[in-house]
Parts: sequence; structure tokens; C-alpha cells
Amino acid sequence: MPQPAFTTARCTLLLTASLGLTSLLSVFPASNCRAEQLQPTSPFLVGYANQVSYAPGEEVELRLSSSCPQVDLVVERVGAKREEVYRHSAIPCSPQPIPDRASSDGCNWTITHRLTVAQDWKSGYYEVSLHGRQPDQAAAAGSLFFIVRAAPSASQSKILLQLSTNTYNAYTNWGGHSLYGYHDRDGIQGHRVSFDRPIHSQFGKWELPFVQWAEANGYNLDYAANSDLEFHPEILENYQLILSVGHDEYWSAPMRDHLEAYIAGGGNVAFFSGNTCCWQVRSEDQGRALTSWKQSYNMDPLYRTGDHALLSTAWSHHLVDRPENSLTGVGFLWGGYQRSHGQFMDGPGAYTVHRPDHWLLEGTRLERGQSFGGNDTIVGYECDGCEMEWRDGLPFPTHRDGTPEGFTILGTCPARWAPGDSLWYDRFPADRIGASVLGTYTRGGTVVTCGSTDWAHGLAGNDPAVVRITRNALDRLSK
Repeated sequence: MPQPAFTTARCTLLLTASLGLTSLLSVFPASNCRAEQLQPTSPFLVGYANQVSYAPGEEVELRLSSSCPQVDLVVERVGAKREEVYRHSAIPCSPQPIPDRASSDGCNWTITHRLTVAQDWKSGYYEVSLHGRQPDQAAAAGSLFFIVRAAPSASQSKILLQLSTNTYNAYTNWGGHSLYGYHDRDGIQGHRVSFDRPIHSQFGKWELPFVQWAEANGYNLDYAANSDLEFHPEILENYQLILSVGHDEYWSAPMRDHLEAYIAGGGNVAFFSGNTCCWQVRSEDQGRALTSWKQSYNMDPLYRTGDHALLSTAWSHHLVDRPENSLTGVGFLWGGYQRSHGQFMDGPGAYTVHRPDHWLLEGTRLERGQSFGGNDTIVGYECDGCEMEWRDGLPFPTHRDGTPEGFTILGTCPARWAPGDSLWYDRFPADRIGASVLGTYTRGGTVVTCGSTDWAHGLAGNDPAVVRITRNALDRLSK
């Protein structure tokens, strides 16, 4: 999608300090000042919904902007197969202004179309496909998504998959900035991102392969957004097992509080994900925006208060003192990259087995020292691990990093942060080699972690060990 042009309003901000207000107005007369970004020059069609997730019976408000005067839309549930549930044609549409702070404060567009989530729509990830009508000119196409939660009285599942919607938002730079500087058009890292703008979904890269495998193999899943763990924690009571899949990087304190209480009360969680719960975010605008200052934690207004529990930086930072290990069993601080970011680019992408007799590996026929998952690179991109020591050829957690007592390391694969990544991080040894760790612990409920974003790639490739381990976790923990 074409990026909006550089704005006069941003030029104004850059010149203010050096020219002064009087000189500034002579350069940019008031009549030429703009408070919004320029529209793309090519045909465009973008949009967003007013919520990330909905319950049956709730109304979906679609806010669309297009160079085409009319738009057709189709709504489909995306799972093992695509199921159409709604379509509407010839919806009047027009370009809507892009505010200069759209990425942080939202677009505030008017409503283009309304639809109601029917009672018979299954819980799931729903994609709205958009097609513009443009007589005698090139048309435009686009898409957006929303999630349908299950009605408590109608749910037939014991498994809830909460999708990594906070991560989708954090990586989206539409309308200005993301929470990253390296892929923004002017290299500026934002610290606040809004859901009230077109969001680039990462669902297809990690979660969809898991969903396709699970639904094709008879597993009935219900769905939720990250924010539902914060704003609708009562839904957790309906399930025996909560799933995190893929790249579940951004968590708020209420999300953690509610899930940790669920585990303490006997609920089970499987993290088929990596880089999980790495950054703390704070929800704002009733959940329609996220704030995280990340490496610039000393710029967070909370830094000066002395109360750092909600400081929006890495959960494992000593000022926050709540490493993700205490939830997942592992963390990025002791993991890093495998076959990505220039680290271990010729690495195995596989787990080496250490304790083959554990119930999680039952039926795999794996033996100690054997590896699995390399053909599909199940250990890849971003990985989580724990501090460990070796005794008699076996790894044991030290628990100094917050890893719970009773955590059992079942498999490992080398991982490492990129050189220099740790320089901002107080009290962190630079550039050490860690590991991606597959393991489990029980503390009330049972928690399984795979320590890698790319586990689902092994399901897509039908790796027999990955399939059996996933089955073992789902079958045992959902009962």
C-alpha cells in the first residue's frame, strides 16, 4: 500500500525550533498549513472496524476511505477453510482525511457501513474483503479484520485461542509511525499506536497455520483478542486451556494479572509462541490505543514517579522486575534470534531433546540427543529461553531469572541477541549466547511453552514430532 506523503504539518514541527514562530510563518503562510496527511496518488481502499472483537449480536461499524465512489464487501471466517457469512454491494464511499497523528491518535473517520454479528456466526477470525468500483479506471482492493468471541451459553469448546492483536498494531506504521523506527518512512519510532486506523494483520504468518491444522484435525477452538484478556477476563472461566500462538509480544499488566490468576486457579496455558510477553504496554482510549516507550523507558512519564510497576518497557527490565519467565517459563532476555537478524543463520532450526520420557513427548519415539523440527525451521525468528546450568549432560533452570520452580527443560536450540541490541538494557551482559527452550511447569494449572515464534510451521509441514507434541498438549490440558 502506498505510504502517505510527507506532511506540511510535520515540516512545521521540524522547523519551529530553528526558525522561530515569526520566520516559520513567513516560510509556511497560514493558508498553506495542513493538519492532515496527503492521500495516496494511486487508487486506494482502506478501512478499520470500531472494535477488535465482538460478541454475537453486537454491531460492527466499518470506517472506510477510498478513491472509488462505491465499494463491495464480503465477510468470511478464516479457518481450515473460508466461510462466507455476509456480503453487501455498491456501498457509497469517498476519501476520508488522514490526520497528521493518525498512527497515535486514530483517524476518527465517519461510519461507512454497519452490520450485525449474527448469533450463528462461529467464534473466529473474520476478514472483510473490500473491492472498489471505479468506472473506466483502475479499481482498488483492500481488507480489514475483526474477531468474533463465543457467546458463553453457546460455546462448545474448552480451548480459547487469544490472537496477538496487540502485536499486529505495534508493527503497523500506517498513518505515521509504529513502535519501531527501522521500518518507518522517516526512521522515527513511535510510542503510541491506535487501533482506529488500518491495521496490518500478522494472522496469516503464524496463527493461521496453527488454526488450519487444529480445525482440520477436529479441534474446536474459540477466539479472542489480546485485549479481551484485559477487558473481558470473565471469558477465561469458560475454558480449560488458553493458547498463545506465534508472535505474542505486547502485553498489558491486566492481561498478565488475569491470566496468572487463571493459572493459579487451575487453568492451563500453552504458549506455542516466542518473544511472548516481551514488552509491557498500557491500554488507553478504552483499549483503542497502546502506549509503550520500550528502550526509551526514561521518557515514559511513569519513570519520574518512582513507581515503575507499569513502566512501558521490557517486562524483564529490573525497574519493572516482572520477567515474563514467571508467566511463560521462558523469556527473550535469555533467548534471542535463530536464523534471523543475522544470528545463527546456518543454525539447525530444530530442538535437541533432553528428556524424552516426559508426557509432552510421549509417542514421538524421540531419544535423548535427537533433534526434530529442522525441516520446517520450528525454531526461528524470535526465541525465548531461561538461564540454565548443565549437570550430567542435562539442562536445569537456575530460577534466578524468574523461571518458576518445577520448570522442566525438554529441548533447547541456540539463540542470541543481535550485537549491540542490549546496550540500552541496564545490567545485561552484552551479546551472550542463550537458547530457545521447550519446557513446562505446573503451579495450579499447567503451562507449556515452545519458546519459538515458528512452532506452527512444523504443523504446516506435518512434522510428526511437532504434530504429536501439539496433540499431547491440547488433549491433556483441555480435559
